[in-house]
Amino acid sequence: MGIDSFASPVWFALLLGVGAVFGAYFWVSRRRRRHVVRFANMAVLDKVAPKRPNRLRMVPPILFLVAFIALTAALAGPMAEAKVPRNRATVMLVIDVSPSMDATDIQPSRIKAAQAAAKSFVENMTGGVNLGLVTYGGSATVDVSPTTARKPVADAIDNIQLQPATATGEAIAAALQSIQQFERGLGGAQGAPPAQIVLMSDGKQTAGRDEFAMAKESKEAKIPINTISYGTSEGVVVLQNQEVPVPVDDDSLHQLADISGGQFFKADTSDKLNQIYASLGQQIGYETQEADVSKPFVAIGAVLAVLGAAGALVLSQRVP
Repeated sequence: MGIDSFASPVWFALLLGVGAVFGAYFWVSRRRRRHVVRFANMAVLDKVAPKRPNRLRMVPPILFLVAFIALTAALAGPMAEAKVPRNRATVMLVIDVSPSMDATDIQPSRIKAAQAAAKSFVENMTGGVNLGLVTYGGSATVDVSPTTARKPVADAIDNIQLQPATATGEAIAAALQSIQQFERGLGGAQGAPPAQIVLMSDGKQTAGRDEFAMAKESKEAKIPINTISYGTSEGVVVLQNQEVPVPVDDDSLHQLADISGGQFFKADTSDKLNQIYASLGQQIGYETQEADVSKPFVAIGAVLAVLGAAGALVLSQRVP
């Protein structure tokens, strides 16, 4: 167990008293044995005195000593870093639904695999996170405003329909507006919870306002954009009976993440996409905090104290 600090280390002063008590106990026990050996008639003693497991008799007090040390450590409040679910956060999930998402370089298609991965992300997100959904083609739609309810977001992902063009800047603008409206409605003394955008796309912007300008606005609002570049360079879709190459565009998505202060991820298979969403779920849904880890010490101390008492009763019919 990695312990970083103790909340109340002053409790360790008890160990001085514990050490003194057990030191006195061992000293008295040793002195008593010397006294018996000095004055007893050994010939008679061998015949009348029962043989005692002298070494085993030391086990109960040792167990008590270790138990007191463990319980003292518990009182001192051991602290360690631990992952705990966030109770306040806002995330907008932004999904590209342009025609290129119908490519089958990722089976059964980019969009269907993306829907499955996004639903898993939503359903496994911790309860304290408010999730919303924006889909975009040539325009952006806020399908679900931030909410702790998971079903509306999952249902909206199921109902995704492809749209012509790719307006990434509009999607970022819609996500930012939705987050800011949600934050204004919260009120309270705690202020707005931390927020971020998770944007998944496979291609360059072809319509709407400039995506990089919107990424700068996101940076200024302290809302990072985590981008997922989804697809391969071999992607092809059929438009008007013609095959049209739709290679994934890593560069612009990487730039969006860099400008906004977010992270860039590359997913060229459905398995990688699931792994990325799972990793983001851990990053977004949990935070590292200093947590109390005294329970194991309490448990160890209690168990050892019981064992010590039981051992004392069995070996010498008294508690040391």
